[in-house]
Amino acid sequence: MITGTPQRTSVGYVLKRVLVGRPMASHQIEHTLLPKVLALPVFSSDALSSVAYATEEILRVLLGATAAVLAYRYVMPIAIAIATLMLIVVASYRQTVRAYPNGGGAYIVSKENLGTLPGLVAAGALLTDYVLTVSVSVVAGVFALTSAVTELLPFRIELSIGFVLLITLANLRGVRESGTLFAFPTYAFIASIVTMIGVGLFRCLGGCPSAEPIAPAAELARVAGPIGLFVILRAFSSGSTALTGVEAISNGVPAFRRPQAKNAADTLAIMGTIAITMFLGISFLASRMHVTVSDERSVVAQIAHTVFGGGFLFYTVQIFTTAILVLAANTSYQDFPRLSAILARDRFLPRQFANRGDRLVFSNGVVVLTALACLLIVVFDADLTRLIQLYVVGVFTSFTLSQTGMVRHWLKEKRKGPSAARGWRRSIVINGIGATATFVVLVVVTYTKFKHGAWIVIAAMPFIVMMFLSIHRHYEAVLQELRRGRVRAGEVGVNHLVLLVRDLDVATGEALGAIRSIRPTEWRVIYPSNDGIPAELRDRWREFSMGAPDLEPLPVTGGDLLGAVRRYVRGIDRAPSDFVNVFIPEVVQEGLAGYLIRRRALVRLKAGLLREPNIVVTDVPVFVEDGHPVGVDGRPLIPSRTVALIFVAGVHDGTIRALNYAASLEASETRAVYFDLDPEAAHRMQEEWGERGCQVPLDIVEAPFRDLTGPILEEVRRYTARPDTLVIVVIPEFVVRKWRHWLLHNQAALFVKRLLLYEPRVILSSVPFALEEA
Repeated sequence: MITGTPQRTSVGYVLKRVLVGRPMASHQIEHTLLPKVLALPVFSSDALSSVAYATEEILRVLLGATAAVLAYRYVMPIAIAIATLMLIVVASYRQTVRAYPNGGGAYIVSKENLGTLPGLVAAGALLTDYVLTVSVSVVAGVFALTSAVTELLPFRIELSIGFVLLITLANLRGVRESGTLFAFPTYAFIASIVTMIGVGLFRCLGGCPSAEPIAPAAELARVAGPIGLFVILRAFSSGSTALTGVEAISNGVPAFRRPQAKNAADTLAIMGTIAITMFLGISFLASRMHVTVSDERSVVAQIAHTVFGGGFLFYTVQIFTTAILVLAANTSYQDFPRLSAILARDRFLPRQFANRGDRLVFSNGVVVLTALACLLIVVFDADLTRLIQLYVVGVFTSFTLSQTGMVRHWLKEKRKGPSAARGWRRSIVINGIGATATFVVLVVVTYTKFKHGAWIVIAAMPFIVMMFLSIHRHYEAVLQELRRGRVRAGEVGVNHLVLLVRDLDVATGEALGAIRSIRPTEWRVIYPSNDGIPAELRDRWREFSMGAPDLEPLPVTGGDLLGAVRRYVRGIDRAPSDFVNVFIPEVVQEGLAGYLIRRRALVRLKAGLLREPNIVVTDVPVFVEDGHPVGVDGRPLIPSRTVALIFVAGVHDGTIRALNYAASLEASETRAVYFDLDPEAAHRMQEEWGERGCQVPLDIVEAPFRDLTGPILEEVRRYTARPDTLVIVVIPEFVVRKWRHWLLHNQAALFVKRLLLYEPRVILSSVPFALEEA
């Protein structure tokens, strides 16, 4: 059993440890749970930071319609309407948190209560919203920074990407670490805004001061004009960005300390109270001080400058506003990977999204979120006005579906009669009001923002849902094909062996010894040549091979070695249960990158043969350093002991076929090895192993750090520690028909082959299982 931290000293490994931190064991996940004081900055920074630009978006629409002072009269009524909506949504999500204590994001609630398709629409809307949250929040933070230091304005794209990478690094270090890092800036922002509002209200007792004149944004109106219903609705929809991030806590309930549902609901209430207070305060001061919308200074910056008259407190507000806006992206870094992992578990996204990294975070989701957010920042030139037009549609789509799903949930509770959950009547009223209100706002937002950029998100949604469904169909087809039971344990056919000889070197000598140890029914030796086998080579081979079959010439047309070998193996008569085992010896003298570049033809040969039916590809690598083979003598002698290790990840037809192949080797010892990344999965594995009648002993090897490198090497070296032992690692390997499907699998086989390429006295047999219908 491997229970300690993996000991590796490569430069890449050391750098990773410095940046990300030491690996954490899976059982330590309980220690990463968050108290409320840390959960608030982790999950609420998006919602709290939205108040820094929501009022500005209201003013942008109103002042874009008229230059008259009349525009400021509409700010507070619109702000009060948005605050009321926020109160409704917060109250609604508190019901969701209580009903779904294991995490009740819009996807789960919608899928369970409305059906798969609404659930996927909610998931697509949320994922889109999370990407936009990172982009909008960071760009808004950079705008706050350039409001204080205007010389940095030309570098807004570079600064935005730099901040995204900084947040990425913090989140790769773990949830608790990011919460600790971001707690101070979040609470400092709250304190600075509350102080600004308090001082501003005090100064307004004798009449509010007017903001210092500043150059207005180019899109603002220069003359007075009417303000109609459409303008008011559009201002309302733009200001509704204040609600972004409200749902984050409902998605992240499992990250809270116990009792999780209660702590999450309490944190949601605290967040709503703070956000509404700050939003109404900023809106009131903006409307009374007659601040404008400018490319030089944000609305919050103008209010702070007017209230404090510049100086230290003004810069304090700007610094912490920049910090909270940048760190607001952290909310998405908690929920995007978590939702992606849930979708991957349900087979709607690639399974790699469900893998936890060294620090128990879903690191693949973190990396993908970073890439998408940076792409948006570059494409939209870090322009906040253009980015924010894409924003709110996804938010209110998920709100509406989630609250409608909760209404259905409470109706199900009603049907339970006396056993129904307490308080369902009150909850259904709250969620019903929430569903109605958010649906009305969704219609308004879609209508008013459609031509300004919302159409991009709306048009993308069907494609996102179709992608989910396409991935799901593939995984379901794979599962169905693997579980057909067409391959039975113990049906061991004949092992037809073909040795490909390209040179009489140490690798060929090792291959000869390995072949003799497994005693194949028949074996042939082929040599790529269009001119037959020279007599001198034939004599050398007979002396070198010590009684192996004579060399057969393999005609190669146009340098196509793969095509030549394919034609040869297709001509071998065999039964459906037989194997044609192609042995490929190779001398490895370079690092992995050099190997892939210089040995492209050999890599292509091994990969191409995997697509042939009933073919096994056995790689016999020998690492040569300073002209000497490492760990082997290179003589074609039979090893005293041969151990076959079958690395398995599940019990299915592909696994059974690999077990049958391993049995045909008649090794001294044959064992199956399962690396335990999930105790529940390991228990199911043991049960299914017995149900399928597998006779090969199954070893469960613990991998507490979710990195297979240490456990695999230790398991192999446990046998190769004896110098007279040869280990044959058998790898069941899926072969998909379409290249895009290749991306949907973990490619564990490639990882194992890369890892063991330099291990002495280890050969690797890939037993492909062709997925014909997937």
